[in-house]
Amino acid sequence: MNLRKYITTVGVFTVISSGMAVSQHEGHNMSESMAMPEDYRSPPAQVPEGQPIRKYAIDDEGTGATNFGVAPVHDNMLFYMFRADRFEYRSFDEGEALLWDVQAWVGRDYNKLFFESEGEYSLDEDSFESVQTELLYGRAISSFWDFRAGLRYDFEPSPERAFAVVGVQGLAPQWFEVDANFYLSEDGDLSFGMEAEYDILLTQRLILQPRMEIEIAAQDVKEYGTYAGFTDVELGLRLRYEISRKFAPYIGVSWESALGETANRIESSGGDPDTTAFVTGIKFWF
Repeated sequence: MNLRKYITTVGVFTVISSGMAVSQHEGHNMSESMAMPEDYRSPPAQVPEGQPIRKYAIDDEGTGATNFGVAPVHDNMLFYMFRADRFEYRSFDEGEALLWDVQAWVGRDYNKLFFESEGEYSLDEDSFESVQTELLYGRAISSFWDFRAGLRYDFEPSPERAFAVVGVQGLAPQWFEVDANFYLSEDGDLSFGMEAEYDILLTQRLILQPRMEIEIAAQDVKEYGTYAGFTDVELGLRLRYEISRKFAPYIGVSWESALGETANRIESSGGDPDTTAFVTGIKFWF
């Protein structure tokens, strides 16, 4: 009796083990021979410039692993911006003035059209001291730099004159914002100008910004009071509070000085080549 139970038990165990082995083997063969889903699609071909890129998988019932829907990527769309880096009131020993430094652009990721204007209006003399405008084409040459070329026109000081412009604008290592350009006047006079700014975040809203601007001339241009070499430098320090990222009032100080032979000529004529101004203004964009 015990022998019969033993034989029966061994037989049942053998049958179950054989079934499990067959099942595992069949499952193994199935996974190895499994083909790619029929609804699988490779990424779409590159779309024409200016159209949104669509990265997607087929959205059908029963294919949960590929049910991602459609997600448009807004790449190379048309954008625009108006920005006033400096819009300020300036107070110094010789009087008071208003200064503006604004930029507008429109374009896509790689190509943009820039319009820039910078100038100063004397409140004491009720006249414009300087008015400069630029119209530039910009082409992205890297992730952080644009090559730019175009025209500049100075309405003041008189006489008016025009320039051809070639330069770069972008973000240098360590997050310095740089705008550097060569200017060739209609009379063949060559000059160079560079601006650099850096934001120091004291808090998320309170920001200290050092700023530097320098100009170099290749020739003497006596009718404008500039001479070959370093002609001007401006150093500024502004403390702004960003009420929002688009609107930030600030206060600060700005020091300007003529350099080299340009400074010597100003001193010889009885003028002061140095000017210190206390400033207050707003920085905004939209």
